Amino acid sequence: MKRWSGWKSIWGVAIALMITEVALFIFNYHTPANELLGNLGWLILFAAAFLAVIPVFTFRKKGGVPEGESYINTTVIVDTGIYAVIRHPQYLSFILICLGIIMVAQKWLITTIGIPAAILIYIAIWQQDYFLIGKFGEDYKRYMEKVPRVNFLLGIIRLMQRRKKE
Repeated sequence: MKRWSGWKSIWGVAIALMITEVALFIFNYHTPANELLGNLGWLILFAAAFLAVIPVFTFRKKGGVPEGESYINTTVIVDTGIYAVIRHPQYLSFILICLGIIMVAQKWLITTIGIPAAILIYIAIWQQDYFLIGKFGEDYKRYMEKVPRVNFLLGIIRLMQRRKKE
């Protein structure tokens, strides 16, 4: 099944905004005016880095990726590890990068770029789910019922409930 045609344009705009936000942050870095908010932002950026990297290893190990293919070319639904808690850890990492930078930078221009980027990334998650339903069918729909998109807290609660039942 092909991806929805608007997906690439939404994703492209989101990535362009995110790159702009990161560049503005790097080239205009300063000590945050609100130190607590800035430190929380750095913590969020650290968590985002973890969420961005872990899927690469998880998909390679458990996703049935053919030799020489990109880690995103899975042939099976991965529902263990981080994927037992949330469905889209890398997308969540991109959203967290946008929000973490906003908190560290504490600049209106970065905020006005970062918020739309985060919203568009979230919309892209919906489109990715649509694509994955086409790829994996009813199995993916059942996975969607068990595991939330990006809500980490709800994902942990649901995981604990599933483990209690077993």
